[in-house]
Amino acid sequence: MAACDLCARREPDRPARSIVPRMTSRPFPILFVGPTRIGDAVLASGLVKKLVDEAPGARFTIAVGPAAAPLFAEVPGLDALIVMEKQKGSGHWLRLWNQVRHKKWSLVIDMRGSGLSGFLRRERRAVHRKSQGEPVHKVIEAARLLTLPEDEAPAPFLFTSDEIEARAEDLVGDGGPILAMGPAANWLGKTWPIERFARVAHELLSPDGPLAGGRLMILGGPDDVRYVEPLARSMPRDRIIDLTGQVDLLTAHACLKHARLFIGNDSGLMHLAAAAGTPTLGLFGPSDDRLYAPWGPHCRAVRGPRAFEQFKEVDPGLNQTIGHMMDLPINTVVAAATELLAETDSGSSPLGEAALRSPGEAGTEGG
Repeated sequence: MAACDLCARREPDRPARSIVPRMTSRPFPILFVGPTRIGDAVLASGLVKKLVDEAPGARFTIAVGPAAAPLFAEVPGLDALIVMEKQKGSGHWLRLWNQVRHKKWSLVIDMRGSGLSGFLRRERRAVHRKSQGEPVHKVIEAARLLTLPEDEAPAPFLFTSDEIEARAEDLVGDGGPILAMGPAANWLGKTWPIERFARVAHELLSPDGPLAGGRLMILGGPDDVRYVEPLARSMPRDRIIDLTGQVDLLTAHACLKHARLFIGNDSGLMHLAAAAGTPTLGLFGPSDDRLYAPWGPHCRAVRGPRAFEQFKEVDPGLNQTIGHMMDLPINTVVAAATELLAETDSGSSPLGEAALRSPGEAGTEGG
């Protein structure tokens, strides 16, 4: 068995029909090959929740990359969590095949679009293939994989535990409303200047701001500790909850459930916040908010004057060390945040039409 065969083979076309098992209580082993990146894994997580809800007998083997693996640690019915470390010559696919080939699977879901399922004993399979036509949000793309209608696309959902939720409560503590921020990203081009995050925090948390008397929660990975220092220094120490590099992904997700608002770059943290049900404002530039806007009725994407295609004209590979986000003004972000806070105020009138737009329709607000 060659590793390249596992990567190349694709599921043949067949008539569309829902492959979600309906209320089966019999043992139903599912192999879920998930995305590598944190954000993509969060956006696909609703599929797992859908299967947990509709197949009580589901037993999961989940294979994902190292960064995303912790997101699935608390999935009910989890038999195995396989961390796919990339190997030379696509050897990680051959290694995965050797780990899963001895079982007959009721369902194989392959978000990576590999040929793995073609070499396994299975009753049903769903293999991702690149979308044709107009770009669609990744949540809708995932729903199509299970031939679910777009209006039934499963929202991102992460399972936690009582222990994780209790730790989050301890970390958050008591105090005023929480403004959470994720100021880092995996590429400089997607990163809004840290000083501007500090300015926005100051305006929203000031005595006459919409979150007056509130606290600032900062989140990021271990590599972001030094980067976020200017933001941490912008507020009195007793009003800071700095969790940068201090918590795992599921604990960060649980902490975000306590926030009144999240503001951050297009990143995994942004999607964690949206999945937590927290009103989420994603800052976009050289990434496509039609695909990656935070998902949910209380989420918005805001960008500066340039559309995604205009960034590709100057940076076709989207990999240059360029501060693409410089043209997103502070006042645009403050205005969008203030509007989102008003729309999601539990003491105000019900959410208006703007609050109920799909993420793909929210991408040019504030532009």
